[in-house]
Amino acid sequence: MNKSEILKGLPTPCYVIDEEALIHNLKILRSVERQTGCHVLLAQKAFSSYCTYPLISDYISGTTASGLYEARLAYEHMRNRQIHVFSPAYKDEDFDQLLKICDHIIFNSFSQWRHFRSKALRCPEVEFGLRINPEYSEIETDIYNPCFENSRLGITIDNFEEDQLNGISGLHFHTMCEQGAETLVRTLHRVEEKFGKYLYNMKWLNFGGGHHITKPDYNIRLLVDEIRRVKEKYGVEVYIEPGEAVAINAGFLVSRVLDITKNGMDIAIMDTSAACHMPDVLEMPYRPYIFNSEEPGVLPYTYRLGCPTCLAGDVIGDYSFRKPLKINDALIFTDMAIYTMVKNNTFNGMPLPSIYLLHSDGNIELIRKFGYEDFKNRI
Repeated sequence: MNKSEILKGLPTPCYVIDEEALIHNLKILRSVERQTGCHVLLAQKAFSSYCTYPLISDYISGTTASGLYEARLAYEHMRNRQIHVFSPAYKDEDFDQLLKICDHIIFNSFSQWRHFRSKALRCPEVEFGLRINPEYSEIETDIYNPCFENSRLGITIDNFEEDQLNGISGLHFHTMCEQGAETLVRTLHRVEEKFGKYLYNMKWLNFGGGHHITKPDYNIRLLVDEIRRVKEKYGVEVYIEPGEAVAINAGFLVSRVLDITKNGMDIAIMDTSAACHMPDVLEMPYRPYIFNSEEPGVLPYTYRLGCPTCLAGDVIGDYSFRKPLKINDALIFTDMAIYTMVKNNTFNGMPLPSIYLLHSDGNIELIRKFGYEDFKNRI
């Protein structure tokens, strides 16, 4: 199967979910579950293409949600329906619905726990936890760092109310982003140093997300050993919530060249927008890889890839190619399943890309096509 040829034949712009790559990631995550007895949950904030939820259900334990809508999506489309939710604060009307569809509800503060405790304790089928902040993170960019100074996320040890734990079944921390098992080991040391004495009375500990488990250089053996150690030492179940690791390198964004201009260098205007269709390119920022391209100046023909919105900084980056780009050429951006479809927008009236699923047998399925009404109904 020549994926490149299949993708280049699609109407653009479009996202394509690669089922074969998704299964590759899921097999790795399932092996971690089987080796350790832990529970792996899809963090829907990274990838919530529910057409794949039945497939994901075959491999891992469930999902985690950031609020009511994600929880509902999982409830409606995941077969195994183990659903955990965390939010910095809950609305009363949302909490009532979450009690009906979630297995774990995690609170960000003792004040939230006190506010909802009477309702919570009337639902013995739901377990409740607290998010802790170990005040340790190796994330260098504050916008992604849950432990930066004066963070709103998690309870620090100075604000931990040990006399308010009746009804609490577990603790949750999330302090990592695209990091390895070595970072987890150092983080757990700080978690245990500050909160370890409470873990002996807990049913579970949730390691949160940010674990790059399916990257080729990830130390899976170290992760397995650490999960086993924590389970044995404290007698707890362990949950981990990868989002990126589930769908990393499992999607593409296909775009075409609309025009080629020049201003100090060659500029290709694409039919996709970084700001609208892959916002992390500008927010992180990062430079996505394109099939058959290199860094600027490496190959004979270098272009700046610009976008069709009015935002002056809506630029994907500079790339070099073996041959000159031509109008209507298709370029394939990789690793576009995560933080794209869940974050895209219609600024400037930009159409949303269609979504396709490339099945393992080479068949391509149109999942969703968007039009003017989708733009209009959002505003």
